[in-house]
Amino acid sequence: MRTKKVKQAFEAIHQSNLIMTTPQIIRSEQPMVLEVGSGKGKFITELAKLHPDLHYIAFEKDINVCYRILEKQEALLLPNLTIVQDDANALLSYFEPKSVSKIYLNFSDPWPKKRHHKRRLTAETYLKMYETILVDEGELEFRSDFEPLYTDSLEYLMTSRFEVYWANTQCEAREAVSEYEEKKRKESPIYGFKAKLK
Repeated sequence: MRTKKVKQAFEAIHQSNLIMTTPQIIRSEQPMVLEVGSGKGKFITELAKLHPDLHYIAFEKDINVCYRILEKQEALLLPNLTIVQDDANALLSYFEPKSVSKIYLNFSDPWPKKRHHKRRLTAETYLKMYETILVDEGELEFRSDFEPLYTDSLEYLMTSRFEVYWANTQCEAREAVSEYEEKKRKESPIYGFKAKLK
């Protein structure tokens, strides 16, 4: 999905002390919850507002939507939210092993062409990174409106250290809902699963 360019995004992000743009290890005394691919940030900022006892990390590579997350963070005054503007390939540069309690993958790019499947955020390369940074019995939660990504992802998990304990082809809305999910659940079923690290 193409995103609109925000004229002031580059300057605002590089002047803000609320966004990380270069790798450094994130630490918190609170349990850390990571969303990989946070979009405009409605989902994760709502969660951060609801659960001040947890530390949320919005990991997003698009500078324009990172700016939208920053706007929400500043409006809601969320000290328990860290925004990272970087590619998911760099995850291990930001997190120590066994430091993250939960990872959300919400409506990630489905990369439908077979030659691009290795770019999916549920592909083996990424699952290995999640296995490294999650605590023992840490959780991976996934949602998508693209059924082939859902079914393929369940298959990818079979050769990983993740064990699926819940899967659904008609997911109900959660306590926080992204802009994308609000739109898509009017048009199609929402597919999802939850898996724990074995």
